[in-house]
Amino acid sequence: MSRVQILALSGSQRTHSWSTALIVAAQALAPEGICVEIHDGHKTWPLFSPDLESEPPAAVQALRDSITAADAVLIASPEYAHGVSGTIKNTLDWLVSHPGFADKPVAVFNPSYRAHHADAALKETLRTMAADLIPDACVRIPVIGAPVRQDAIATTPAFRTAIESALLAIADHVRLRKRQLHHDSSSAD
Repeated sequence: MSRVQILALSGSQRTHSWSTALIVAAQALAPEGICVEIHDGHKTWPLFSPDLESEPPAAVQALRDSITAADAVLIASPEYAHGVSGTIKNTLDWLVSHPGFADKPVAVFNPSYRAHHADAALKETLRTMAADLIPDACVRIPVIGAPVRQDAIATTPAFRTAIESALLAIADHVRLRKRQLHHDSSSAD
């Protein structure tokens, strides 16, 4: 069974963010054969400028390289005033023209019980960017407002089950794509 590399991004700037805690829990719960790498350098980037597109800042290029190398991307992001956080929007703006993002399998964790505007807008942006959204891994895991500490998300049964199921859905999706690509390339020979 091939190893699945997932690059995780939080859309929150908060030090004690529920979105970040959710991807930390995913990293802790990743079963054998799945690696969740958390990237947070995108939180210090300058605002996107098309003038810098041909020679992006080094940190932007580093994330682009990491995305190209990853099998899938996992995003957990809060909703601010019914919208996508500026952090994740700026990150995606820098990735719009990156060929390594097109057709990349992407999972979205919605950390809120009530928020749905940003979740829908984020998924629409990702579809526009030609992301391959994984339906069974785009899930609501309502840790915000839950009676649980952030460091206990991974051990809370309902959250643990949802995260593990989503991670397995990502891995299954990635492995199926790899088998299809291998089959298609073998058939072409």
